[in-house]
Amino acid sequence: MPQSDAAGPVGLTLVLGGARSGKSRYAESLIAGLPPPWAYVATAEAGDAEMAERIAAHRARRDAGWQTIEAPYDLAGALASVPIRAPVLIDCLTLWLSNLMLAEADMDKAIAELEAQLAQHEGSVVLVANEVGSGIVPDNALARRFRDLQGTLNQSIAARAGRVVLMVAGLPVIVKGHP
Repeated sequence: MPQSDAAGPVGLTLVLGGARSGKSRYAESLIAGLPPPWAYVATAEAGDAEMAERIAAHRARRDAGWQTIEAPYDLAGALASVPIRAPVLIDCLTLWLSNLMLAEADMDKAIAELEAQLAQHEGSVVLVANEVGSGIVPDNALARRFRDLQGTLNQSIAARAGRVVLMVAGLPVIVKGHP
């Protein structure tokens, strides 16, 4: 299995946490500990100036060893476009799911396609997602549906992953697997 200087074997890893918990930076360190080239599959869309700044900050952290693939809707297709043994970072499942919901896409189909593609990829894959179920119960049906779908997606990916990491205040807490 591939090795990462940051945290041992990588394989399929899910990195969860709240907003600004250090998820992306930690996930990047896992992939950057493997031989390049690395693929960064980005799901964010710059819908406003603040999001454009966040995207720019993420890009500024990555050096020339990273190939960035913009995939706000088709994660399975983006993963299929990467060489089968290449290390891949998918950041993030939460924005992807939000994009799908707002587009009224067939989320079950998109999730099944992603999971099938993850099973075929032979390189290390690190997926980033928000842990959205720890807050208050949302006050509207759409937000509750999103929270529930995100929780179900996180559980499904975590069940497949060899390692699950919960980021708390910039510190990785290993939930499943080995450091």
